[in-house]
Amino acid sequence: MEEKLHRDVSSLQLTHLNLFVLTRLKHYASLSSRLFNALTKILPRCLETVTSKKWVPTDGDSFITEEGFIFNVFGYEHPSDRVFSFLKYVPLNFKNLFYVRFLKKTWNYSGLKLFRAEKLYTTKNYQMLLEAFRNNFPRYVYFCPFREKEIISTPLNSIKRAYIPRECLSSLRKVKSKDSLQKMTLDLIELLSSESCVVLEDFGIHGSIALNMHTTESDIDLAVYGAQNFRRLEKTIDNLVEEGALSYVVNNRLDATRLYKGRYLNKIFMYNAVRKPEETTSKYGAHKYLPINPVEFHCTIRNDSEAMFRPAIYKIENYEPVHSASTLSEDKIPKLVVSMIGCYRNVAKRGSKIEVSGMLERVENVKTGGIFYQVVVGTGINENEGIWPL
Repeated sequence: MEEKLHRDVSSLQLTHLNLFVLTRLKHYASLSSRLFNALTKILPRCLETVTSKKWVPTDGDSFITEEGFIFNVFGYEHPSDRVFSFLKYVPLNFKNLFYVRFLKKTWNYSGLKLFRAEKLYTTKNYQMLLEAFRNNFPRYVYFCPFREKEIISTPLNSIKRAYIPRECLSSLRKVKSKDSLQKMTLDLIELLSSESCVVLEDFGIHGSIALNMHTTESDIDLAVYGAQNFRRLEKTIDNLVEEGALSYVVNNRLDATRLYKGRYLNKIFMYNAVRKPEETTSKYGAHKYLPINPVEFHCTIRNDSEAMFRPAIYKIENYEPVHSASTLSEDKIPKLVVSMIGCYRNVAKRGSKIEVSGMLERVENVKTGGIFYQVVVGTGINENEGIWPL
């Protein structure tokens, strides 16, 4: 019976199986534990999402692990068996293992009490989180052979459930008894969709509303899929601000440049861009990265078509070193500025000048051997890295 079942399962289209099916199969008395474990290894990416579809990890997705950690996916390039991600929430029973300052506010996920670091994206906090995982949960630390350094990442077999912004919005629209914040979220999205002509299917929701652990004090965190849709939405929001339907919320210099945060009625909202599948062209392992040295310079934005995503990619020209230590030979002049830090998304448009502090990297195409140079902001090494409009 076990041999026949193994043969039958192997003949199926594996991309349409998921862990729910495998869990049901495990209850068959004749299916051994060894066979079940083998099958789960065959399907590492078939995880339960809010609609139980196959999950391809995409920047801005969220997931909860077996231990109760909640992570956000970072970027679009991932090893086959794990996900590059950053820690967003820590359950109470593990809080004392992480030597970072936590916010006093707590969150509740299905009865699980959660805490969030006071500062999520600082170099110091990243190194402390990395150390905590290395000492207590070493499977969350991955040595990347293409960057030759340790990175926080989550094994796929540690993930219980993934939350995709687009699917979270679809699920919310089907909820019969919505609370006031859920209703306001849908009203805002419908307004933005109607005014921008971006279809509802290209919107999504992030954050506590997506995870259904929001309170009346929570903000509205939106996603819009696709670069063109983002630019269209950007113009629409600007028009709605002029009409008085919305207002911008500006807390610092970068907010004033990005204008990604606003107020709808009495509630703050934010919106960020997510790549559509056809906009994701690079794959993990296609390039090797070698850090050279820190540089500070001015430059001009040549192309901003990928500046709204994370990582934010700016094609640049007119490299001008700020000091002699950043002077480079012609063959090492960077073509790109790449920000791993979300707050430097969309901070400059084509033709504008910026000041950059980051790490010069040598990038090698693994297949062709071609080499170019870029500057990375957010290496997790230097606290002073950043991009500032001039």
